[in-house]
Amino acid sequence: MRLSPYGSLIVALVTPFDENSQVNYKAAVGLARKLVSHGVDGILISGTTGESPTLTAGEKIRLVSEVREALDPSTMVWAGASSYNTGDSVEMAKLVEKAGADGILAVTPYYNKPDQEGLYRHFRAISEAVSLPIMLYNVPPRTSVNLLPGTVLRLSELKNIVAIKEASGILDQTSAILESCGDDFYVFSGDDSLTLPILALGGSGVVSVAAHLVASDMKNMIDFYAEGKIQEAQAVHYKLFKLFKTLFITTNPVPVKTALEMTGVQVGGFRLPLCPPEPKDKEVIRQVLGKMRLL
Repeated sequence: MRLSPYGSLIVALVTPFDENSQVNYKAAVGLARKLVSHGVDGILISGTTGESPTLTAGEKIRLVSEVREALDPSTMVWAGASSYNTGDSVEMAKLVEKAGADGILAVTPYYNKPDQEGLYRHFRAISEAVSLPIMLYNVPPRTSVNLLPGTVLRLSELKNIVAIKEASGILDQTSAILESCGDDFYVFSGDDSLTLPILALGGSGVVSVAAHLVASDMKNMIDFYAEGKIQEAQAVHYKLFKLFKTLFITTNPVPVKTALEMTGVQVGGFRLPLCPPEPKDKEVIRQVLGKMRLL
């Protein structure tokens, strides 16, 4: 495990909505505070889990500003600031930096499927526009493009590109990144279920969805591994494994927002094109939460 200055447990925060599908900023702040009290090191605003494609620029900026103001400076606030339009991504990065974000999460452009040189130039443009640390985000199942280790190496040589959220699901790719990039470049799992394997390869932690519900357990698992308590870390992993998989029974963040509502945390519904889960999926979520005594 490679210890990072950015902590080990970052939560990709859901965006709460009220009954009129407007952003509930008070609920977002309250949820962020609760998660920090359970050991979370960082909060990511307006990532995919936060339904970022349906948020306006103004909503994203206000979320960053209000959450940053509400939390102790020791908790890092990251902001999603990248899309399939490099020019828009650059402008959003500048805006969230001005709003008080401590770091930027920059996803690979989706739908237009740039090649590796296009990916490099996209992220370089964002890097040159801001002074904040940047975490790359590679999630081929959602973007249809894979940021390859050689490109990650090139990007890691830029002064403020410091980490990657790796969600390709390909552990050999994670190994190649960690083997080639310097000790000051950090790999975070983008899949809760691969957190422990990625720690074993030399990763630094996770950008988590499940931590909305089990932050203390997630933190304990990572800390156990860091302390060399491998069996204890494995025990937590297997305790949480069913939840990890259930939270992706349908499109994220539908299951986690549904689960939060079931456990009494009011985060509201979804903005189209996302919608509530099918009754059968909802029942599976309820059963898993019940077995874990989270209800």
